[in-house]
Amino acid sequence: MWTGPFCQVFAGLLISEGFMDAVANWFERKFEFTFPVELYPNLCVRLRGTPARLEELLGGCDPPLLVRKPLNKWSIQEHAGHLADLESLWLARVEDYLSGGARLTTADLRNRKTDEANHNAHRLDDILAEFRKARFTLIERLGHLSPSDFSRTMLHPRLQQPMRMVDHLFFAAEHDDHHMAKVLELLNKDWAKDA
Repeated sequence: MWTGPFCQVFAGLLISEGFMDAVANWFERKFEFTFPVELYPNLCVRLRGTPARLEELLGGCDPPLLVRKPLNKWSIQEHAGHLADLESLWLARVEDYLSGGARLTTADLRNRKTDEANHNAHRLDDILAEFRKARFTLIERLGHLSPSDFSRTMLHPRLQQPMRMVDHLFFAAEHDDHHMAKVLELLNKDWAKDA
């Protein structure tokens, strides 16, 4: 059972709204980057807030629930660890934009780093602290850039489409929210069993 304040408030709503099993496959997502580059401060704020949102969401969860692997897929704790694992990619891509290459750093689409990290053997607090520290490194780096840097464009290797740095920030924020939604989905499945 999950008992955090966020969990108690939203559990019934999310179940009744049909939230369970509704999270789209990340690799099937399509992106259109048509918003103005001037939205980069908003996206920096959104990215900065993810560690706090994740901490609030998982606060009060029972440890056995956090490491449960439904259908041998990632556990809640592994989703949290995956967010920390990708921080080096997001930062590397920011550096790609600044170095002026043609193509962004390629992601490991098999997610070996997460699969090999054994996040379930670690304390959740340590995973969340690692994520917070790495995310603030990214935010600090972005804070030293000029507004014109956010309009630099490079090719995204998997999507095969041009992506401005501001689009990269949106992509990273959407990735955060994808895994937050997967965590909620897993929490709701457990809540539904106990209801």
